[in-house]
Amino acid sequence: KMAEKQEEPSNAQNGEPDNAEEGEGKKKKVKREDLPPFEIVTGERLPAIFFKFQFRNVEYSSGRNKTFLCYVVESQGKEAGTRKGYLEDEHAAAHAEMAFLNTILPTCQASARLDVTWYVSSSPCVTCAERISETLRRNKGLRLTIMVGRLFMWEEPEMQAALRNMKEAGCKLRIMKPQDFEYVWKNFVEQEEGEEAKSFVPWEDIQENFQYYEEKLAEIL
Repeated sequence: KMAEKQEEPSNAQNGEPDNAEEGEGKKKKVKREDLPPFEIVTGERLPAIFFKFQFRNVEYSSGRNKTFLCYVVESQGKEAGTRKGYLEDEHAAAHAEMAFLNTILPTCQASARLDVTWYVSSSPCVTCAERISETLRRNKGLRLTIMVGRLFMWEEPEMQAALRNMKEAGCKLRIMKPQDFEYVWKNFVEQEEGEEAKSFVPWEDIQENFQYYEEKLAEIL
């Protein structure tokens, strides 16, 4: 079963050397932990250290107890346009998925049709999956594609049923390929100021883990 222990990423877990960039990541992290409880962190780009740890598509997600959700909203009709950003839950009462549905989605509802894509570190919990299904059934003009790095608690029958329910409600659920991680890196991860954008470096088992989760998802759906 997926281990979900409450621990923060260490240098070793991130595969990051102790250097200036690491120090920068730590400074940002400390600031985030000073936030009041039940805070949802929002922004346009997340620190690279968080991406490298939280989005990694490992089989056992020890320590990865937050959800990072990067979103692209494409509105069609009168208010046509594209919005991008990310949400993360800080051990919050509301998970990032709920925060999107409660805070971002209502501001886009004027459009006749919305194409929403999420790039999420792991698939939704049962409660969030149920809320996503309800939202899709209520909003016929909403199309949602969820790209996930890992499957959360996929062995649980209740979780499998919730994922199938999402699919029936019209949600497209996909496992992130290496190219999707690269897309998130380019579009949603902070690059150090004054430096040229660093290219995405895939981790060693990225392709094998993608195939592992893709097979599991196919079996469930």
